[in-house]
Amino acid sequence: MRHVLSALVQNVPGVLAHISGMLASRGYNIDSLAVGETEDPNLSRMTFVVVGDDKTLEQVGKQLEKIVTVVRVDDVSAQDYVERDLMLMRVKATPGEQRTQVRELTDIFRGRIVDVGIDEVVVEIAGQESKIEAFIDMMRPLGIVELVRTGRIAMVRCQCRSRDPQPAETT
Repeated sequence: MRHVLSALVQNVPGVLAHISGMLASRGYNIDSLAVGETEDPNLSRMTFVVVGDDKTLEQVGKQLEKIVTVVRVDDVSAQDYVERDLMLMRVKATPGEQRTQVRELTDIFRGRIVDVGIDEVVVEIAGQESKIEAFIDMMRPLGIVELVRTGRIAMVRCQCRSRDPQPAETT
């Protein structure tokens, strides 16, 4: 089973190496990892995707919580959440039919072309992993030159949403 964990950590040098080293030394495989600064510059958020049963997840969480620089660990996948990957892809797109085909596929997948060269373009796509994989499959016959992907990022959905929105007050 696939689990998405979010660890809030101190934003200090060596935290990533410490955590990834600890997980590797205990034989836990990280399927995806993304790290970035939060709204508080003293803290970073690490999003892990690990594959394993509930016992594996529990052990990973306990090991993370033992690390001094880890502030909090949440199992995001145990809640209602939103997840995204980001990909940049350089693909062959000579002017004419091939470039039109790349542009149409990019529009269908709600991506955007962020750079244009003489016979290549760079496409940006964000979404769930399955969407990214489907786009790669569609672009492969056109000639992928290079691609780079982020690790997964995830956030628990807002708890404050109401199914019956209240009418706005008038002044």
